[in-house]
Amino acid sequence: MNKIHHVLVVEDDPVSRQTLAAYLRKDNHRVSEAENGEAMRRVFAGGDVAVILLDINLPGEDGLSLLRELRRQSEVGVIMVTGRDDQVDRIVALELGADDYVTKPYDMRELLPRTKNLARRVAAARLVREDESIKYFSGWRLDIPHWSLTDEAGREVRLTRAEFELLATLVSHRGRIFTRDALIDHVSRRDRDPLDRTVDVLIGRLRRKIEADPAHPKLIITVHGIGYVFAG
Repeated sequence: MNKIHHVLVVEDDPVSRQTLAAYLRKDNHRVSEAENGEAMRRVFAGGDVAVILLDINLPGEDGLSLLRELRRQSEVGVIMVTGRDDQVDRIVALELGADDYVTKPYDMRELLPRTKNLARRVAAARLVREDESIKYFSGWRLDIPHWSLTDEAGREVRLTRAEFELLATLVSHRGRIFTRDALIDHVSRRDRDPLDRTVDVLIGRLRRKIEADPAHPKLIITVHGIGYVFAG
């Protein structure tokens, strides 16, 4: 039997919401439903939601605004759902900290494993062993057990879970060159898409947070034609 995870479906269309919720329940997930941001907050306040399937086109507060709010307070897994195949929406969602992005009409047989994989990663993150190491580089302190990054003055820099996973992978393997495919395996477990810019977007965000000069990085180095290497 699969491990039970709590999944929250935020969708204003009742037929779509109920159909998706029923499909997830068949796979032994505990599913809550919300038709808007207010209902989402009520469910999320319970504190045990692992993954939120969040529609972008909601009445009132749109999904991107709700995603921004979620990321200010939590690293819950978020998969954005939209009826528009818009690359700008996709990049904005990733920039705001979404873990994944699907376009309607989606195949539930594909959405289910994406949800399950993300739920497992969130659960694992919540149970990180206390004996995992703390990494130091160029004045930075990366505390893997407590999911925090602080500068030499002790100020904490906020990272999304995807950013943290990517940085922890690179820092833990200094000098190793990672392809984009290898890094996306560590970050999102998604099917690889040759046009997927997930890793590049995350690298750009990390550089802006940890590099003295993001335009001329000294820590996360691009290896042209291959991928990235951490040289800090």
